[in-house]
Amino acid sequence: MQILDKRSALAIWPVLRLGFRPFFLLGALLALLAIPLWLLALNGSGLLPSPAGGWLAWHRHELVFGFAGAIIAGFLLTAVQTWSGRPGLSGKPLAALVLVWLLGRLSWWGGAPWLLLLSNLAFFAACAWVMGRTLWAVRQQRNYPIVALLLLLGGADALSLVGVLQHNDAWQRQGVWTALWLVVAMMGLIGGRVIPFFTQRGLGRQQAVQPWIWLDWTLLLGSALIALLHAAGQAMQPQVWIGALFATLGLGHLLRLLRWFDGGLLRVPLLWSLHLAYAWLVLACMGMALWHFGWLNNVSLALHALTVGAMAGLILAMLARVSLGHTGRPLELPRGFALAFVLLNLGGLIRVFATPFWYREALWLAGLCWSLAFAQYLWCYAPMLLRTRADGHPG
Repeated sequence: MQILDKRSALAIWPVLRLGFRPFFLLGALLALLAIPLWLLALNGSGLLPSPAGGWLAWHRHELVFGFAGAIIAGFLLTAVQTWSGRPGLSGKPLAALVLVWLLGRLSWWGGAPWLLLLSNLAFFAACAWVMGRTLWAVRQQRNYPIVALLLLLGGADALSLVGVLQHNDAWQRQGVWTALWLVVAMMGLIGGRVIPFFTQRGLGRQQAVQPWIWLDWTLLLGSALIALLHAAGQAMQPQVWIGALFATLGLGHLLRLLRWFDGGLLRVPLLWSLHLAYAWLVLACMGMALWHFGWLNNVSLALHALTVGAMAGLILAMLARVSLGHTGRPLELPRGFALAFVLLNLGGLIRVFATPFWYREALWLAGLCWSLAFAQYLWCYAPMLLRTRADGHPG
């Protein structure tokens, strides 16, 4: 609604009218393909040549910087239009950013090492520039931390990719873990705003639960601190005091979740999917605390509670809602789409709780659930993202 020239805006190819359209499509497509490719590689399939640095390096990087990075970009480049009252990125500039993202994905195969590094770093730098310029124009200080998080995410990507190019596994792991907790910081920052608001609107309540500012800042700074501890390598080995920090974060997120809860949300998939993803975040923080305390042997279980249950769960829930709202449709899920939420969460349960006992079978079953969830998103939502808004407006 805030496009200044409606005629020019409507002349743009629909998929390039706002950031959520191409990046939600491409991010979901990458999610759909990435897990089956990784599982095939684990089983020795030669379907594709090995990417730069090997399949493990690709798997680590692409699920965080490729998949989550695309969704974050799509969400923020769309939301900044609402936050600032200024037109969002669209048309040829948006197409150029999409091409940079695609180059980052393709340069794992056959590209020069410097191209892999520069294309990925250019993507996050460009996103931060667009966000920062737009927010600065209206002096919207409340959202400046998001620009800082994008820049830090680019720094984590640099650490990870330099590790790939130098065959340094420690740097790769540090970069990816750093990025994960920066994503958690974004989840806490954005989720802390939208989940109670969406809950209030979805249930027709008079007022959303008011935030506790001290808790918001504690969770944001605590997540950023954990990210920096991973970047420095300090958190890569179990340490009791870091476990206490994780436990504090977990309790803070749990407190938020309890304050937001309303029994009515259990009847609304667009709401319980958000709250369930946030509950996975609590579980992931507590799992990390247990690992640092020496009470959990396999840190991968806490890692996948975070990546599958919390991160992908919140992404899928937000994709389902934002795609409806920004294409001018009622906030009503496509028929049967709640199954996608069930499948993704079932995949998370299998990956975290079944793999210690039936590792190979659990991996394939969890991967199938994951891929079916994102396939259902593309089946139901791709037509909306590729076509004009249902109400005829730009965007």
